Amino acid sequence: METTSSRATRPAFRAATAADVPELVALVESAYRGDASRAGWTTEADLLDGRRTDPEGVGAVVTAEGSRMLVAERDGAIVACCQLEHRGEHAYFGMFAVRPELQGAGLGKVIIAEAERYVRAEWGAREMHMTVIRQRDELIAWYERRGYRRTGQMSPFPYGDERFGVPRRADLEFELLVKELA
Repeated sequence: METTSSRATRPAFRAATAADVPELVALVESAYRGDASRAGWTTEADLLDGRRTDPEGVGAVVTAEGSRMLVAERDGAIVACCQLEHRGEHAYFGMFAVRPELQGAGLGKVIIAEAERYVRAEWGAREMHMTVIRQRDELIAWYERRGYRRTGQMSPFPYGDERFGVPRRADLEFELLVKELA
């Protein structure tokens, strides 16, 4: 029998649809930008102003071939999401967001485990890749505890492209993190 606490850590999962795009944009924005994001620990508000994503960006993830926006729901409400993209031998993990008021309670671990399960089972991916702003030490440490390793491979932050935010400092870059999937 499922208890209230087990329901709290095991949301229902499904693929996002075009109808979900406005709610997903709001979720991602609330997890990363502005004062609302400070309720959780994943905020980028000290590094970036502006938007984290937009309806066009989320819509592209929802509709693109070889892409899936995985949605986690609890009581019919979207509480978390992540982008999965099939790239041959590996999958890309991105746009990971958990409602700020629910962060720190283990929901993120459940979501990433489901994402890893999905890319192994559905796409046969052997690795999961992601890029994280290298200045996000606490977030990188969280991923390392989940089995991801830092590669030291950096890529530039897209300065001047406000679709990714307005940087508050001049030294931002992304680091590739990789996990081998069993």
